[in-house]
Amino acid sequence: MYPEELIAPMRAELTNAGFQEFRTSEEVENHLKDHKGTSLIVINSVCGCAAGAARPGVRYALEKSDAKPTVLATVFAGNDKDAVDTVRKHHLPYPPSSPAMALFKDGELVHFIERHHIEGRNAQMIGDHLVEVFDHFCK
Repeated sequence: MYPEELIAPMRAELTNAGFQEFRTSEEVENHLKDHKGTSLIVINSVCGCAAGAARPGVRYALEKSDAKPTVLATVFAGNDKDAVDTVRKHHLPYPPSSPAMALFKDGELVHFIERHHIEGRNAQMIGDHLVEVFDHFCK
């Protein structure tokens, strides 16, 4: 587990943009079983591609897109273990990946962005892709 003081600024990049944190398995389960609408859950990470592309890309998409998920949430790999494991259970058959982004509609996975889709791409590329995804699923 990463020390909280190390990851607090990384958490804040998303929470300051309106994301709620799910820190327990129960929070994830309760949200997905009852939620009607769309939910973007970002599996946050300490890695360079999370800092350089994933978090800035998500924020870019939220600024640029007219259509947005009804709920923005995040879990932190390497810290919120039970919450991350539960999100990963819900994004099967995709393997564990962090950073990653899962879009759910009415509790069902409709789009998933794995780490290998983030690595080697810049924030605008990630953001432009998310704008298209939001336009398709969140209207």
